[in-house]
Amino acid sequence: MLRFLTAGESHGPSLTAILEGMPAGVPLRADDIDRDLARRQQGYGSGGRMKIERDHARITAGVMAGKTTGGPIAFVVENLDHAKWKDRDIEPMTIPRPGHADLTGAVKYGYRELRLALERASARETTMRVAVGAACRALLRQFGVVVGGYVVSIGEVETPDHASAVDAETYLQRFAQAEASDVRCYHPPTAERMRARIAEIIAAKDTLGGVVEVVALHVPPGLGSHVHWDRRLSARLAQVVMSVHAVKGVEIGDGFAEARRPGTQAQDQLYTADGMIRQRTNHAGGLEGGITNGAPIVVRAALKPIATTLNPLDSVDLATGQMVKTKYERSDFCQVPRAVPIIEAMVCFALADALIEKLGGDSLDEMRPRFAALRRLRLDDLPMDALPWRFGYE
Repeated sequence: MLRFLTAGESHGPSLTAILEGMPAGVPLRADDIDRDLARRQQGYGSGGRMKIERDHARITAGVMAGKTTGGPIAFVVENLDHAKWKDRDIEPMTIPRPGHADLTGAVKYGYRELRLALERASARETTMRVAVGAACRALLRQFGVVVGGYVVSIGEVETPDHASAVDAETYLQRFAQAEASDVRCYHPPTAERMRARIAEIIAAKDTLGGVVEVVALHVPPGLGSHVHWDRRLSARLAQVVMSVHAVKGVEIGDGFAEARRPGTQAQDQLYTADGMIRQRTNHAGGLEGGITNGAPIVVRAALKPIATTLNPLDSVDLATGQMVKTKYERSDFCQVPRAVPIIEAMVCFALADALIEKLGGDSLDEMRPRFAALRRLRLDDLPMDALPWRFGYE
């Protein structure tokens, strides 16, 4: 079982993560992690904080001589902005910002200062999720699994056709084209419109949300299970993605569009080619019955606009009881392009966990032969008795 914890505050000295359950022998370097951390800091519409930080993950446990040891892996990222906060009195925060954890955090924990909720609930925490996800990506890479993502909509601007595809090549092209765009959109005309829309929203002192699509390629069939609710990989993916800040909806495959189709147009019909069973479409997003079916896994996350806006919102000063306007805290205008590596990280975590569950073993060397022996969508791998049978309960 793979699991992780994070610790730290947005403006504290550092952020920490511990990843437990990673097999021994997985090649992992700080450069692998820093590459994804840098991607998280890039994207048009980001706020001033990203101009201050230069995120670098220091691995302090669980990796020696460039390979995992099987022990817990510890990551530390310094908050450079802490230098501006550590030796000064901080103005009291008593006006909760709608949409944040300010009010609910105070209700739950009895805070007498709302910044305590802000500091821990901040999306700065996703820095460590990206570090953890990079380690999980390193494991998946050993088995040929590729995870990438892109933006399919910002506000009302969306790519013209982003139906789930079957072939890996389509997605590999989208990954590459999106990384060349500062709004992480693979469709250049739409990327221009997204950029213009973000510029409008900045001028209007407002914020925008959008939809991110993350795809996993070459995932073997048979991960997850239909036999228990909490072993369905579709549900596990939805949980980890929904845990990301500002995510308010998750789709697997064509998701909500499937609800508007008749049944005959919503399924992925099968055919055979060269002894393999294949799907003509990928409406299911690579998962049927909570189990991977060998097609690309497609996960979409809907992110609400960031709740912090330059235009103040109505609120209540908890210190006076008076109705007042919110005070602005530095934030992004559109976080959607920067959310792509974060959603990727959570998908990498869920898939790495499912792969470890399927293969077992304490080391990469133990996992490799088990991976090679996995049943695939070959007719020869699926012998049927084709005989009448009875339940035979006693």
